[in-house]
Amino acid sequence: MTERDRPWLFRTYAGHSTAAASNALYRGNLARGQTGLSVAFDLPTQTGYDSDHVLARGEVGKVGVPVCHLGDMRALFEGIPLGRMNTSMTINATAPWLLALYIALAEEQGADVGALQGTVQNDIVKEYLSRGTYICPPAPSLRMITDVAAYTRAHLPKWNPMNVCSYHLQEAGATPQEELAFALATAIAVLDDLRKKVTKENFPEMVGRISFFVNAGIRFVTEMCKMRAFVELWDEICETRYGVEDPKYRRFRYGVQVNSLGLTEQQPENNVYRILLETLAVTLSKTARARAVQLPAWNEALGLPRPWDQQWSLRMQQILAYETDLLEYDDLFENNPAVERKVAELKAAARAELEQIDAMGGAVEAIGHMKARLVESNAARLAAIERGETVVVGVNRWQDGEPSPLTAGGDRAMASDPAAEADQVARLEAWRRDRDDAEVEAALAELRRVAGTDENLMPASIACAKAGVTTGEWAGVIRAVFGEYRAPTGVSASPSNRTEGLDELRARVDAVSARLGRRLTVLIGKPGLDGHSNGAEQIAARARDCGMAFRYEGIRLTPEVIVAAALEDRPHVLGLSILSGSHLPLVDEVMRRMREAGLADVPVVVGGIIPDADATALMAMGIAQVYTPKDFELNRIMADLVELAGQDSLAAE
Repeated sequence: MTERDRPWLFRTYAGHSTAAASNALYRGNLARGQTGLSVAFDLPTQTGYDSDHVLARGEVGKVGVPVCHLGDMRALFEGIPLGRMNTSMTINATAPWLLALYIALAEEQGADVGALQGTVQNDIVKEYLSRGTYICPPAPSLRMITDVAAYTRAHLPKWNPMNVCSYHLQEAGATPQEELAFALATAIAVLDDLRKKVTKENFPEMVGRISFFVNAGIRFVTEMCKMRAFVELWDEICETRYGVEDPKYRRFRYGVQVNSLGLTEQQPENNVYRILLETLAVTLSKTARARAVQLPAWNEALGLPRPWDQQWSLRMQQILAYETDLLEYDDLFENNPAVERKVAELKAAARAELEQIDAMGGAVEAIGHMKARLVESNAARLAAIERGETVVVGVNRWQDGEPSPLTAGGDRAMASDPAAEADQVARLEAWRRDRDDAEVEAALAELRRVAGTDENLMPASIACAKAGVTTGEWAGVIRAVFGEYRAPTGVSASPSNRTEGLDELRARVDAVSARLGRRLTVLIGKPGLDGHSNGAEQIAARARDCGMAFRYEGIRLTPEVIVAAALEDRPHVLGLSILSGSHLPLVDEVMRRMREAGLADVPVVVGGIIPDADATALMAMGIAQVYTPKDFELNRIMADLVELAGQDSLAAE
């Protein structure tokens, strides 16, 4: 037995409705024993829009906290001394801006900026692949990542300037070797660019500041081996590719959120066991132990967790760290032949993936290839669940059981305050009225000038923060100089070779298409700012494999654009996918525009994390079918679409 290891940072990913409400949540969590903050920002903040932008409608405060300006940042951290806090901000496309606001506030508080500790995720590559909150094309996005890194080296030496995020890669269907390879390829792309911006003697230190944020799934032995493979591969890359000799700069430093993808709406109490087992994957092995852990709540497949739900997840970490003897021992898996074989297998597969990406020119150039791989891997995962080869307790086996007392009474999760958006917009308007417009314009002009040069963007961004510039205004300059971007969807027009249960569906599609006089056509749209595209991609891919014609152009479409596409294509079914919780206002607008366009006869289906009461409201709007995470059988959904289109064909006759 050795000296007891120190526990990891205990985090809870949190933020909602308004900065003031989120501040109360943070202070409550810190009082309960949380040791670090993990800030969730809403989608407008993540994608560079102010709360009153047309695309922000219905999205303000839904999946995180809205931060439009320095005043919001003040409210978010009221009573929380940043100089004594370790803050993780899950922010990517607008990472330079949010860090600039954080630095400006720290200076206001009188904190030593050079001593600030925390992380900005700042991983834009995974946004193109899985999460969808990108703004600019890959090249200028990479520039902003390394600008942040170079600035922190000089001014915030304890800050982690980039958190390579493989979490969403697994959520998008990545296999363990794909998660390893795609994350490491991203880190390589960043470090290759960063070498141009820091001196040779300072570069090893910057390699040591790169951290990772990973996912741990339910196959916890494989996941533990994956983490050991991460440690060994990263050490190898640091030493052989970058010549980093000091072991402390080659250390694989990572935080983790365990898998939310596997949390089930059915029998949600089982999620507690899943979360615990997944936590063991990143804590049992001392050699590959996480330095920060945040856990989802048991009811995240049902809606926004309440403070009590988050407390329950925090207590799980505290029991593991303080009641058990886990931290008193050396690594439990050293020289274990089964573990060594699995680690070697994962490393070999990841190296092969890395070589293919490198041959394409690196991660930035291989985005289309990686996206297509994720869509196909996710399709294979879902097909295995449908066939019953992958068992999900309560979903495809042992579905019958006692009703859960945890969901009795309907108070299953916290709902976002519907008045929060109006309150946020009103305060934003007041902020604009009260600031010095000339100072704002001067700061934006300097940002525009710097963006057109090779100068570091951070000083100009901090000046904007202090001048009162808003998130939308900062991002507006970035869009104007660098341009906007639409990432590949990963769904090809060519059908896959999957045939499980599709023969009958293909025959039905052919029959209905013959009656319709043209190929049964499905239009799939994602209104609003939600970038969780996995469900829409899989619906599009399965529609393709069933022989349907489909149109899916990716994320972040306005209702106006979706209805314009419906007018152009005249689809037999329109499918809407919204996972941000903004389904009611967005669907209402789509349905209104469909009626105005003379398309009221086109059946519309909706998928998302939708409570029963909201499903009833959607059906009252005229929605034909509502699908939630419990509807995992894609072939059944396809059968529903065929039936809806068939009703249209019969009506035409």
